[in-house]
Amino acid sequence: MAASFETFEHGADIGIRGRGKTLSEAFENGAKTMFSLFVEDLDTIIPRKSVTISCESFDIEGLFVAWLNSLLAESDIQRLIFSDFKVRIQDLSLMGTAMGEPFDLSRHQRGVEVKGATFTELVVRQDDEGWIAQCVVDV
Repeated sequence: MAASFETFEHGADIGIRGRGKTLSEAFENGAKTMFSLFVEDLDTIIPRKSVTISCESFDIEGLFVAWLNSLLAESDIQRLIFSDFKVRIQDLSLMGTAMGEPFDLSRHQRGVEVKGATFTELVVRQDDEGWIAQCVVDV
């Protein structure tokens, strides 16, 4: 199986992609990819605090974008950088948990600011290796 989370080139913005054996795992890894942009090394973020996220959408692709944008909003409100995610998807509803900690300049190297997830190059599909969830994020 290919890498579980990765970025891809897209002009001035950045494409993110999550892969997984299940749809939930692909969504989790897509979120991990997005938050890996916030810091130089996502492994330095300790999942000390958890936040519950719920969202729904009109289709599965829209649910991925809603998930990512909900995470960005909670990250901003709570002043946390998330590093670990758990997702449960039922129909077109998602219930998830994001775990992380506040940014600490003494331990974390700042990456780029992600402003939002977009519908550009949005794909959520299953292939022979599992699930892929991707989109472009505005940075």
